[in-house]
Amino acid sequence: MKILITLLILATIGLSIAKAQKPVIVISDKAGWQKLGATTVNFEKDYDEVLVIGANRFKSLKFMVKYAPVHFISMEVFFVGNTKETIQLNDVVKDEGEGKTIHLKGGERNIKKVVFIYKTLPNRTDKKAHVVLWGFKTNKR
Repeated sequence: MKILITLLILATIGLSIAKAQKPVIVISDKAGWQKLGATTVNFEKDYDEVLVIGANRFKSLKFMVKYAPVHFISMEVFFVGNTKETIQLNDVVKDEGEGKTIHLKGGERNIKKVVFIYKTLPNRTDKKAHVVLWGFKTNKR
């Protein structure tokens, strides 16, 4: 019985680790839009974060949405040096749509992570939305 309980606990821990957001390692330092991460959004208010490691200097951010509309409520961008920018979005992005470009205060800066709050809106197929976060680099110092 103890072995069964131990196996169930280990399986639960393994699933939790597998579902966690993996850090994005940005290798390219070319100017332009770069993919920072992707996630699936629940129908309830959802909280997700994208960790950014490597060539993490960006000027702007945007979201692209697939499969269902998403209500973006807000986001926080955490920078190297323990500063952050809170952005109230209150924006709906339709299926196969793109959100407005968000220009970061202070120009191009080193991002540690982006935390966003959003939810999939009801849709005929009950599909959850897939969101991709993009960052824009100019490489101007």
